[in-house]
Amino acid sequence: MATMKQVAEKARVSTTTVSHVINNTRVVSEDARERVLSVIKQMRYIPSAVARSLKNDKTHTLGMIIPNNSNPYFAEVIQGIEAESFKLGYNIILCNSYDDPKKQAAYTRVLMEKRIDGLIIVSSGSDEELNQLLADEGIPKVLVDREVPGLAADFIEADHEQGGYLATKYLIDLGHTDIACVSGPKTLLPSGDRVQGYWRALKEAGIARREEYLAHSDFTSQGGFTAFQQLLALERRPSAIFASNDLMAIGGLCAAHQAGMKIPEQLSVIGYDDIALASFSTPPLTTIAQPKYEIGVLTAQVMVQRIRNAASELQREKLETKLMIRQSTAAFKA
Repeated sequence: MATMKQVAEKARVSTTTVSHVINNTRVVSEDARERVLSVIKQMRYIPSAVARSLKNDKTHTLGMIIPNNSNPYFAEVIQGIEAESFKLGYNIILCNSYDDPKKQAAYTRVLMEKRIDGLIIVSSGSDEELNQLLADEGIPKVLVDREVPGLAADFIEADHEQGGYLATKYLIDLGHTDIACVSGPKTLLPSGDRVQGYWRALKEAGIARREEYLAHSDFTSQGGFTAFQQLLALERRPSAIFASNDLMAIGGLCAAHQAGMKIPEQLSVIGYDDIALASFSTPPLTTIAQPKYEIGVLTAQVMVQRIRNAASELQREKLETKLMIRQSTAAFKA
């Protein structure tokens, strides 16, 4: 790669002049500017972002940590963040913690060493090292979907309690009373919020809580498959199951098929997220849609606002969810 010194020598100027042309930090004669820009183009010189950040204290780069990039939900959120960040003049460095709080803390340290201007976090759970890192650093932060206990930061999420309620109420409206719930990990707040919505709809309809109808698993197809097997092995099988994300619901459809149950004639299944794959499952999955792309766009906007005005009041934004009716649910038949 060409260096600034080589550009300066070929353009017959000082390295300081090359720096001023690149960073637009001082008036340079038009002749010298044109020579420098011409040489930069010829030599395909790429300025060092690190060097520029040391000079300007800005890299125009955002760090983002997500729990699992194999989950299509996160992919769609990232699309919104990346598109809006690019529009606002920022690049993204993406790190995947694989649901490991320790790895999440390690990546946080790495991103801060890269002198990012702001950090977007979808938490993989609480970790003492992470909490200490974030508390010590004055870097702007935005949390998405999951809060970090004790951390003061902007927070963007969908209304998960409302989503759990909408899913369960829809099944009740179809005549189901034996309704089970496959929840995500107990430690994640969105999982708990969706379960709270599930309980609220049952209580509102006068349907008694059955603790054996609540199964916890991780947010994967395998997790859903295992949880559905557990529920379908009960002496009193549920006639409908609300799964807390679409991957679990799709794994559950497979488990139901293996158990010889017809969907939706013998078992209604509703998911959560409305990932693109939900429309192409067999049968197409009824689900609760999160405004994933919009969450991403709003996250980027709030992040850049925080960078530009660090003293402004913290924002907490909760976006609405929506019921998407497809062919995996049907009216209860005795």
